[in-house]
Amino acid sequence: MRNNTATGHITEVVLPGTVEPAGLRIATRDLPAPAAGQVVLSMEATGVSFAEQQMRRGKYFDQPPFPFVPGYDVVGTVTAVGPEVDTTLIGRRFAAVTKIGGWSSALLLAAADLIEVPAGISPAAAETVTVNGVTAWQMLHRTAAVRAGATIVVLGANGGVGSILVQLARHAGITVIGTASPRHHDALRAAGVTPVDYRDPQMYRRISEIAPGGVDAVFDHVGGDGLVDSWRLLRRGGTLVSYGTAATKNVEGSSQLPVLTLFARLALWNYLPNGKHAHFYNLWAGKRRIDGFRRRMRADLTAVFGLLADGAVAPRIAAEIPLSEAGSALALAESGTVAGKVVLVPDAHRS
Repeated sequence: MRNNTATGHITEVVLPGTVEPAGLRIATRDLPAPAAGQVVLSMEATGVSFAEQQMRRGKYFDQPPFPFVPGYDVVGTVTAVGPEVDTTLIGRRFAAVTKIGGWSSALLLAAADLIEVPAGISPAAAETVTVNGVTAWQMLHRTAAVRAGATIVVLGANGGVGSILVQLARHAGITVIGTASPRHHDALRAAGVTPVDYRDPQMYRRISEIAPGGVDAVFDHVGGDGLVDSWRLLRRGGTLVSYGTAATKNVEGSSQLPVLTLFARLALWNYLPNGKHAHFYNLWAGKRRIDGFRRRMRADLTAVFGLLADGAVAPRIAAEIPLSEAGSALALAESGTVAGKVVLVPDAHRS
């Protein structure tokens, strides 16, 4: 249907400032009618990611000013469309990467940002591979362009992005060395990964012993001083992909300084005469050229959804928690005690 008035009350989670997870607020408001090119998406699943953990600390690069509604991605069903939008979208399930705003019972989105979820994939399963899956796909196949037969290192191979990166790489015929705590090593071996204990002080030496000739790519979400060691693991012509600064998540100070320092370091390395390449992956890079950005997002996430539907990629759902308990969900995700993604669902879907 098309509406010219507000679409009704919605519930959303508000991040009021630099608070502990328990400090999140639940609010209600009227959702305006969709404008031209917009749809109303009724949320069926939204995720708790590292981005929200950093945002609540005020440390996520380029986050909006407080207060705001977090939620980096969302899966749901279109319930209304605005002018100039195909009415056949109503009743169909889509995913979208939002950066903020996903922790809401319903939200307004540009129809052009929707990526259809194939039939047979549950909302929670689709949610686990939306932002994590497109990130992993683009880093592996676009940024590093790793080919079959190559060897890569994935730091945090049991994490949200890392676990999907591992599955995509193994499906593409790529050898994987993955770091994780020992309790995850059996699962990594079962996935065809050579595990290394990330807490071992000799972790990088151990990786070098496994791949003495160097590796073709390293995917590093940690940053910090260890980035130099990740760079040294590369063979000539190899690629370092940095996509986070987890090492500085609890460090006081500006949220931008660690990232800007990282940018400068990577840029300098690209000028060294050793044939290696260094990149910082940013999901939002190229958004100024919005049409191309949307085409890439749709193509890449559709590819990941296809692998999910075929069973080549498995969803890892740590827990499904009602939206009204977002504080508990965030605390659980930050606890380090669960494997997989913590997913928020509508309160009516309490499990």
